[in-house]
Amino acid sequence: MQRPPGKGPGCRGQPGSGEDREVIAADRSDTVLLDLDGTLVDSASGILGSLQSAFVELGIPLPEGGLPYTLLGPPLYTTLPGLVGDDAAPELLATYRRIYGERGVLESPPFAGVEELLHELSGVGVRLAVATSKAEVYAARIVAHCGWTDLFDTVCGDTLDAARPTKADVVGEALRRMGRPTSTVMVGDRLHDVVGARTHGIDCLGAGWGYAAPGELEEAGAAAVYADVGELAAALRRRPRRTAILG
Repeated sequence: MQRPPGKGPGCRGQPGSGEDREVIAADRSDTVLLDLDGTLVDSASGILGSLQSAFVELGIPLPEGGLPYTLLGPPLYTTLPGLVGDDAAPELLATYRRIYGERGVLESPPFAGVEELLHELSGVGVRLAVATSKAEVYAARIVAHCGWTDLFDTVCGDTLDAARPTKADVVGEALRRMGRPTSTVMVGDRLHDVVGARTHGIDCLGAGWGYAAPGELEEAGAAAVYADVGELAAALRRRPRRTAILG
């Protein structure tokens, strides 16, 4: 799979124009939860680079053709056994986490337009939260590094001991922390986001700039798929006033 185009060069941006803000204020969702990897930030090089270093350090042969982008999204403890076997997976995961925590975690620049969208939403009083299958401790570091901490009510992810192994578990915890909003939409870049949202009766809008294989989001049942953040922002402006989750 090719890397998605259009990632942002850094973490600082500016809110939208006054005219845009008036449009959003008139017809914007009340709550938005957002996934991180592949939806807000392009973390592929940090994740896959750290994992490759772990393979090399432990002397484990890399898969033919290299590490696939399909590893991005679900927890690695659910996917690594299929690559290296049940015996090697725990040590590989531990080595990866050490390397990722030391240097890979901050290799996560925002996709183009994300910074502006977050400020638009926050500027008109929309409640924001992160809902990601990444370990919460790493997600919080990325959000802080990007200067976004004050924009979010909460950053919800998995735990290092795998207490929230599915996206449905993460979404459920995020909803609990947000007071269980009743009218919700999710936005995510992988089929796991669609399935996790559906578990809670939530529609999912697809982040087509992320790491999904061609057709993956549509086949999983995403309500719509958008090519870039600008298209998503325009679609959110047109939606009836309701709660949203960007997954």
